[in-house]
Amino acid sequence: MEDPGIVELFWARDESALTAVSEKYGGLCHRLASRLLGSERDAEECVSDMLLRLWNSIPPQRPLSLKAYSLKITRNLAVDRWRRNAAALRAGELTSLTPELEASLPLAPSAEEASGERQTAEAVAGWLRSLSKDDRTLFLRRYWFGDTVKEIAQSRGVPANRLAQKLNRLRGGLRRALEKEGIVL
Repeated sequence: MEDPGIVELFWARDESALTAVSEKYGGLCHRLASRLLGSERDAEECVSDMLLRLWNSIPPQRPLSLKAYSLKITRNLAVDRWRRNAAALRAGELTSLTPELEASLPLAPSAEEASGERQTAEAVAGWLRSLSKDDRTLFLRRYWFGDTVKEIAQSRGVPANRLAQKLNRLRGGLRRALEKEGIVL
C-alpha cells in the first residue's frame, strides 16, 4: 500500500493503518532505533511508541512522506530513550557520534536562547541543501542514521580513512556555515 492510502486509513481511524506502517517501515525504524540505542528491546519499544505517536498525530497531521515522518518520530523517541539510558550508563553507539559533532554544533540553548534554536535548525538545513547529494547523503547516514564510517565506506567501496577525512571536512564546513550565520559554537 502506498503512503497516501495508509494516511487515509489513519484519517478514517482504521487500525489496519498501524499494521500497514509496521509492515512497510517497521524494519527500517527498528534498525534506526537499534543503531542509536544498542538494544534490541529498547528499539522494539521505540517502534511500538512510534506507532502510538502516529495514531495520535494523524489526524490532524497529514504527512507527505510517511516514511520520513515515521523515521523522525522514531529517531526522536530513540534519542529521548538514549538520554534516559545514558543516565543509567546503558548508552549505545550514539555516544560516539556526540563528540564528533560537539565542535561543529552549539551547546544546547537555555530557555532564553530557545528562539535561537530555530535559527540554528534553519542554518543547518540550509547548509545541508548547499551540499551535493552525495555529501548530504554521507552526512545524514553518519549523523542522522548513525551508520558507522566502516559501513558507509564498504557500501561506497572507498577506504574508511578517506571517508573519515571527508566527514571531518564536512563538519568543518558546517562549523564555518554556522559561524557565518552568527551562531556561537
